[in-house]
Amino acid sequence: MSSEAHTSAEYIKHHLQNLTYGHLPDGTWGIAHTPEEAKAMGFWALNLDTFFMSLLLGAVIMFVFHRAAKSISTGTPSGLQNFCEWAIEFIDTSVRGSFTAKNNMIAPLALTIFFWVFAMNLMDLLPIDYVPLLMHELGLPFFKIVPSTDPNATFGMAIGVFLLVLYYSVKMKGVGGFMGELTLQPFGKWGMPVNLLLEGVNLIAKPISLALRLFGNMYAGEMIFILIALMGGTWAGFSLSSSTLYGSQILLSLGWAIFHILIVTLQAFIFMTLTVVYMDMAHQEHH
Repeated sequence: MSSEAHTSAEYIKHHLQNLTYGHLPDGTWGIAHTPEEAKAMGFWALNLDTFFMSLLLGAVIMFVFHRAAKSISTGTPSGLQNFCEWAIEFIDTSVRGSFTAKNNMIAPLALTIFFWVFAMNLMDLLPIDYVPLLMHELGLPFFKIVPSTDPNATFGMAIGVFLLVLYYSVKMKGVGGFMGELTLQPFGKWGMPVNLLLEGVNLIAKPISLALRLFGNMYAGEMIFILIALMGGTWAGFSLSSSTLYGSQILLSLGWAIFHILIVTLQAFIFMTLTVVYMDMAHQEHH
């Protein structure tokens, strides 16, 4: 895991590789031990680290809110109760500002999305080598701790939102109303082919942009942490230049981590807000 064991390119490739399970080139099923093996597995490969971390973080969030609900008090509230009440009020206010229809599912959906995405993003603030090194000692060749740097995770969430948008579009407007929006706007019945092309692209762009926005920002942030970590790999012995480089690494890591807190929170908020906006559009009938 150190620069002594890896070149810079190998170090970066190692940290960007998921723990992948799938069909190995020798015909058996198992965990890929090289990026080339993972790539050869194709579409049906499963990123175990993304799957495990997503479920773990979701379980932690549910446990925290369940514990706050079980210990709720009308007297002097605990710090956890104060935090959960503030979070629910914040999400509720955000939903009221973006969602004009009536659907009791939207606020819980927004709450779930915000804290789940926020928890995934927050893992990016852990030191880049600690968890992979621990997993390496346990015999696992790779382990990415940030699920939102995996497009499988971000596209999975975006597709889930997209299916909800389609469901409520048909439920609220009917099949005829939904198809009318796709084929009759903006140029009326005489521009039906152009309407379908424009509205179809607009519809498909929603989950794609939702997924790629989150993935791109978190992947770039992870890459910067990896590049900063590489600076420490060149520090060996004591000299003025190596001490300066090591000090620069500490300052850069701290500065980027502090700035990254804003990115982590902002990306979770954007994903939640766009979900609410898309759901609001699905509930509105356009004439």
